[in-house]
Amino acid sequence: MQTPTTNDTAPRPSLLGAASCIGFLCFMMFAQIFLLGEDWVTHISLIFAIVVCSIVALVSGFTWHDIQKGILYGCEIAMLPMLILMMVGVLVASWIASGTIPSLVYYGLQLINPSYFLVTAVLVCSIASLVTGSSWTTAATFGVAFMGIGSGLGIPPAMTAGAVISGAIFGDKISPISDSTNLAAGIAEANLFDHIRSMFYTTGPAWIITAVLFFFLGLGYQGEADTSQADLLRAGILDNYSVSLFAFIPPLVVLVLAYRRVSALAVMVIGSLVGGAMAVAVQGVGIGDMMNYMNYGYVSETGIEPVDSLLSRGGLQEMMWTISLGFIGLSLGGLLEKTRMLEVLLGSLGKLVSNARGLIVTHVLASLATNLFSASQYIAIIIPGRMLVPAYRKLKILPSVCSRTCEDSATVTSPLVPWGLGGAYYMGVLDVSAWDYMGWTFLALITPLIAVAYAMGNLFIWREGERNDVNTYYQQPAGQRDPSRNSIADQAHGMASTSWRSPADH
Repeated sequence: MQTPTTNDTAPRPSLLGAASCIGFLCFMMFAQIFLLGEDWVTHISLIFAIVVCSIVALVSGFTWHDIQKGILYGCEIAMLPMLILMMVGVLVASWIASGTIPSLVYYGLQLINPSYFLVTAVLVCSIASLVTGSSWTTAATFGVAFMGIGSGLGIPPAMTAGAVISGAIFGDKISPISDSTNLAAGIAEANLFDHIRSMFYTTGPAWIITAVLFFFLGLGYQGEADTSQADLLRAGILDNYSVSLFAFIPPLVVLVLAYRRVSALAVMVIGSLVGGAMAVAVQGVGIGDMMNYMNYGYVSETGIEPVDSLLSRGGLQEMMWTISLGFIGLSLGGLLEKTRMLEVLLGSLGKLVSNARGLIVTHVLASLATNLFSASQYIAIIIPGRMLVPAYRKLKILPSVCSRTCEDSATVTSPLVPWGLGGAYYMGVLDVSAWDYMGWTFLALITPLIAVAYAMGNLFIWREGERNDVNTYYQQPAGQRDPSRNSIADQAHGMASTSWRSPADH
């Protein structure tokens, strides 16, 4: 199997050295989860992992300058997502002040039956992300509203977050205007619509199973015990906010802009400004107060505890914990990539890809591992995908199978990594820990299992000549990678930077 390199003359760490870095990170995560719990924070675990990886890199022949370049490279990848994340905090605060989120919660409590709430959240978020191609935009708008509605209906927040994320990543994964969809197709050298059709064989069943599970879970929440709280929320919102259909203008503006593929950062800025203007014009909020809300977060002072607890959130400063986690996680990912540790680890998998079963299973596991250790789904799509394309070509497996596997493993599991961009984002926006919601994010858990099951049963692993409606590797020049790039992740950064509307789009 061919293994692309960062620089053929650069030092190359040993397999033992690279594995020791990953082993230390696994140990720190294990210690945090099972031994230290609340007494430790993920940020510090990742910083210690960066220290250990830096020592291994120095021993392997890299200079401190090389190490610093790797860390800064990871931060460079994170810059646009972090700016968007900052603006999401501003947007949430402005939408609460404008009455948008209170109105969405009010009407949601009026219209949605508690028994069907969870499956409704999956369906609505699936449609929204399919239309916009953005799971992050969906979570920041509809997702926040569903969290509020779920609170009023007595649904556990982690369960609601699982439904929101499952729907958001499904629509985004299938949408032809999604970044991750286009990126995976490009990396695997697959036709975009061949790639999307191929994904329906894994993502389709996973979505159906997810919807069925949430349907039956929802039947356990008839709402009788929580009617008083729902009534209290509705009354509190109605007494303190101007509730009307005009409140839906900000999300409508965001949906239209996202559908027209306006930059995600611009969408968040415009959505925040529209919300802020409505807060001043409709809700009577002072301009100075509005600016404070955007910075420090909206503070509800209705005197009704459920309402104040639900609507006191958002703001630029509230996102700083999440943003710092994202920077540290991607700094580690950049260090692992630029010091060739990921390359060494993935290159050692060559003997496992001699047949289709081993290739698909290896691809899934490699993408999952890269997601965990790089903190970026983009790197998890790019590095294993490009390294394994020659193996797909050798076995005459269609490119759409390779691209599908990229998404079945890298894209859907991004929200499950607490220190990754996806996990940090959803934790910040939905205000639920990834450790809590991951068990309820059924789509992210089921899709990789279906991919592995297909591989073990040799199902839907199409080869040359088995389908005439899709492109093959031999209908296009091999190796679309720009040789002037210094690394595979450079290629990912270049591709993503031209099309990013939402960094987890995904």
